Amino acid sequence: MTQIALTDLLKVINSWSYTGIQSNSKLIEEGNIFVAIDGTAVDGHKYIEDAIKSGAIAVVGQKDVRGLSVPYFQVSDTRLAIGLLAANLYEYPSTKHTIIAITGTNGKTTTAYLIRHILEYAGESCSLFGTVEHAINGKKIPAINTTPDANLLQRLLSESNDRYVVMEASSHGIVQHRLEGTKIDYGLFTNLSHDHLDYHGNFENYFQAKAQLFNKLKNDGEAIIGSYTPWGLKLKKQLRAQRKIVSTFGERDEDDLHLLSVDSSKRTSFQIREGFRKIELNAPLPGIHNIWNTMQAYLVCRRIGLETPEIVEALRTFTGVPGRFEQFSFPRRAKFIVDYAHSPDAIAHSLTTSRHMTKGRLVHIFGFRGKRDRQKRATMVETSAQFSDEVILTLDDLNGEELEEMIKEMNSIISKVGQGKTKVILDRTEAIKYAWETTKFSDTVIITGKGPEKYKQRFLMPSNSDQETISYLEHLN
Repeated sequence: MTQIALTDLLKVINSWSYTGIQSNSKLIEEGNIFVAIDGTAVDGHKYIEDAIKSGAIAVVGQKDVRGLSVPYFQVSDTRLAIGLLAANLYEYPSTKHTIIAITGTNGKTTTAYLIRHILEYAGESCSLFGTVEHAINGKKIPAINTTPDANLLQRLLSESNDRYVVMEASSHGIVQHRLEGTKIDYGLFTNLSHDHLDYHGNFENYFQAKAQLFNKLKNDGEAIIGSYTPWGLKLKKQLRAQRKIVSTFGERDEDDLHLLSVDSSKRTSFQIREGFRKIELNAPLPGIHNIWNTMQAYLVCRRIGLETPEIVEALRTFTGVPGRFEQFSFPRRAKFIVDYAHSPDAIAHSLTTSRHMTKGRLVHIFGFRGKRDRQKRATMVETSAQFSDEVILTLDDLNGEELEEMIKEMNSIISKVGQGKTKVILDRTEAIKYAWETTKFSDTVIITGKGPEKYKQRFLMPSNSDQETISYLEHLN
């Protein structure tokens, strides 16, 4: 069977009357086109006959399939195909919005929420697609993936009446072509650190996956890059060699937004230089990493056309992001913090910030997510032991990894790193209860890894998240 080029496939499809596109055979309706994707867990080619029985009028796949009762089109990459087909079906909806897409290891969610808050404060409507939730036309939708699958993304873009769209672009989403057919106005790069190397193999592959986002810039689109890491500097050089428009923020004189000084004595305030002007800003969340997030949000909003006073006032009213350094204070108890940090770099930032605001002991509770990058596990414990007075390893999501194997690895790491200050309490709610009962008012307990996510495992306490566990303990006392 001869493969068909995607441009020719689009011509054929456009001559037909069809009702939609699906990659899940269970969602097929009469008149749909089924795209068979050979995924990491499921091979869609196995469900072609099911899709046809449910009403599929054609099938697009990667494998050599014959003898079907409906037309079959073999393409080189079905993930790429469904992105282009979906964008075509919905008449390329990204062109009716100003699209701001953010990639990087850490800071995507906070930066996205900051930008949306500033825009809405200025009276603009803004959709959001990200890790915590998706939101369009003022309504919230649960998020399954940080970056929606290609078909859902194009449908949401089509349904959105909001002028602006802010989206998080994960490396998985980029290389799996979920943004195919989407053109962006502003591409943002936060930083790059150890994460997802189980998927990408090495740092260079991980970096190049992120860099692919900027191939989707519109002709007059602009890249806004943090130059405070070597990877940001590398991306700046790479994109400028491609003659793309690039602006940077960081600590260098040549940056478009130059960080001059930081004052953390009370609330984190900092001074920046923009052109010939010096400007005082307040980071609405603590930590140097949130100064970078704030600077990036400020810079993109300035590029959009907002004035500085309006942005400054908007930042004063920002209340934070669910599960991103979310703080809980009690009259006679330690301060509790819930944070999504799940990479060595993010943990270091969170613990450094927590240490600065703690007079007493700092206790860190976290776990390893099953079937994820094992290379970073020992580094995470080592980082935690460096900043914390006590480290409690507990369960995150096992994701099918055997409990015995997880326990074995935890104990093996403890024997090499963090001895004397690290213990294992497997039940996550019991680990939080232990910290609740053994800390004092001057102490801080930081719980990382899950942020706003619900528990997948069943634990002893009747709670479904770290926040609910803290609330449950508060009401018991």
